[in-house]
This record gives sequence, structure tokens and C-alpha cells, in this order.
Amino acid sequence: MRLALLPFTVLQLHKLKRIGELLPKLPRPFPPPMSGRTFKDQFQHFRREKSAAGCPSLLWFIASFAVQVPCFLLWLTTIRRMSLDHHDGFDWGGTLWFQNLTEVPNGTLGPIFPLLIAGLHFVNVQVSFQKMFTRTGDTFDSLAKYYKLYLEILTLPILFISFNLPQGSLVYWLSNSSLSLLQQISLKHPYIRKKLELPDRDTSVFVAKQKELDSSEEVEINTSRESRKIAAQNLSAKELVNVSIKFLAKGQKDMALRLLRLALDKEPDHARALILLGQTQLQNGFLSEATENFECCISKLLLNGHPTEVEDVDNLILSSAWAGVACIRQGKYDEGIVHLERVAVMKEPEDPKTKAHYYEALILFSSALYNVGRKAEAAKYLRIVVAYDPSYRELLEQCENDDNT
Repeated sequence: MRLALLPFTVLQLHKLKRIGELLPKLPRPFPPPMSGRTFKDQFQHFRREKSAAGCPSLLWFIASFAVQVPCFLLWLTTIRRMSLDHHDGFDWGGTLWFQNLTEVPNGTLGPIFPLLIAGLHFVNVQVSFQKMFTRTGDTFDSLAKYYKLYLEILTLPILFISFNLPQGSLVYWLSNSSLSLLQQISLKHPYIRKKLELPDRDTSVFVAKQKELDSSEEVEINTSRESRKIAAQNLSAKELVNVSIKFLAKGQKDMALRLLRLALDKEPDHARALILLGQTQLQNGFLSEATENFECCISKLLLNGHPTEVEDVDNLILSSAWAGVACIRQGKYDEGIVHLERVAVMKEPEDPKTKAHYYEALILFSSALYNVGRKAEAAKYLRIVVAYDPSYRELLEQCENDDNT
């Protein structure tokens, strides 16, 4: 069975390699909380992007399991039935302590097979999940840990079941588990993986591609007295964001993106890092990725209710405004207006910088309303803007004239 299924297993690993390369670049299949998106729209968006990128079906994650487990159960139950029916040779064809394959484990040496089978199951689980966790705290990572725990707990039921199966079935089960372990260890060897053109490490949905970010990248920070180099790994998320802003000011977007992703690796809830990452992606034309980061920021800020701290309010305004811009650039005016309207219903902030961002968002909201034909509403919000900054009066007059005509 192992030899027959080996080509299929190798094919699955190639598919998982491709999925691992493309999945981090795709939007999430489920909408972030309070993002204004429906599950249906978000999932359809995910499917369109996945199809356009040529990403293989996610069913490849369970392909090997779906084929090998039925085969294993079929052959195990078949041998059990042959043992119980005293198939020719089963009652005398054993060896050592299991002369009779039709009997269940018994005697002093009886527990050897059950203990070996349970132990091999536990070892197979450890080898399968080796280096699969990224410590990023994402959903896939949590599911993987719970699934591993479930498989580890199964060791006890397997031990109990093994004591109640004929020794003929146990011989097959032990052989199968031994070959599974041998296959896993072999497929993890660098030389074999290179020959089969597999990635250097296991690729799965639970593996984040952070190798480039986890390297000891050095960034130069100028101080008043001297110029020195500090490893990016040693900086906090806030410091990484501040350094990334300097790189953005110099036009070095690639370095800024790497630092922002490293900041989010250290602190996934860092709102400013999400906003800057989204803005940079938006400038580079990665609209869906930018939208996802803005909406993720909005979800985190609204998780415990409407924020009251000045910095959080400012981040909510910025992320909502830019999420609206990103959606509108993709032709999703309804979704964009939902994000911009989130700012419009807010109370005018007192902080000067936040207030400026608030009125900039209102201008964007008015423009979106104007473009979808809701000119009276656009004029309403433009009057509020003009009361704050009279320089926009000409824009208001144009909107009112168009509305009257």
C-alpha cells in the first residue's frame, strides 16, 4: 500500500508547496468581524483571487488522509474478518509469542503489540507536526494545536482497541505504523526532498513564510552623535514601525514592508503597522491585500466596543477611510461607502491631528456619495467640511449646482 500510494503522497506535497507559496498572498476566506462584508461576498472574493492566482484546491490538505485511512481501515477489518473466520494458516502461521493469529493478545508477552502500536501512533503524531507551529496566534495555528492534541489523546483508545483485536490484525497495524514513520522520516530528509523537488521544509496551511523576516536583518539608525547598526530582531514593534516610516520617506518600500511585517509578527494587533502596511500595498496596487489589512485593523479596534483613546480613534478613522478608498478603487462602492460612513457618524474629535483626518475622511465620503448619484447627501457633508475649512467651498458649490440641475 505504501509503495502504491507514494507517488500520490509526493504529488500532494508538491500541491501543498504551491498552496503554501500562494495562500499568504490571498485574501482571507472569512470576513473580519465588523468589517461590513458578508460571508458570501468575502468567500466569493477569496475564490476569485485563488482561481486567478492558480492556487490548487485546499482539499489537497486532506487528500492523503482521505485515501490512506479508508485503505487502512478496509485492510484492517478484512484481516480481522479472516482471523475470526480462521482463514487457512491463521491459527498456526504466526511466530515467536504470537503463534496463533486468530487470538487476541494474551499472556505475559501479549501487551507487546498494543504498546508498540500505541507508541508508534504517538511518535507519528510528533513527527507529523514537527515545526508546524509559527507562534503567530492565528486561527490555523490554533486549529493545528487542537488537532495534534486530539491525535495524542487517541493514543489511549488505540491502546485499548489493540487489546481486543486478533493478533493477525495487529501484525498488519504494526507494519503499517512502522512504514508510516519510515516514510515520514524519509520525506523530511533534505537529500530526498531535493531529489523529489520538494521544499526545504514542510509546507502546510499552518506554516507562515517568515524565514526572510526572521533573519537577522540590520537597519541603520542615525543618532545625533554617531551612526550605528541595530538588528531589527531586537527592536520592539513600535520601534520597527518608526524605522519603517523613515524608509518610506526615503522611498525604500521593500525594506519598509519587511519591517512592518516583522512588527506584526511581534505584535499582531499593532494598528499603526496594519495601516502603514495597507497604505504601502495600496500604493503598489495590491488592493485586496491592502483592504484586508485595513479591515483587520478596524476589527481589532472595534473588538471591545468603540475606542475612546485619542490614538485608537485616529487609527479607526484612518483605517476606515483607507479601507473605503481601497474598496472604491476595486469598484466596490457599496463596501467603500460603508467604511467611510463609519467615520461620518462619529463625533468630531477634539485632537487637532485626529480632527484633520476626520474631515479628510468626510471629503472622501462626500466624493463617494457624489459618484453614486447621492448628491444631496454629498452636499450635506461638504457643508460640514466647509465650516471647518472654507477652502472647500468651491467643491460644495459645484456639488449643489449639480444637485439642482
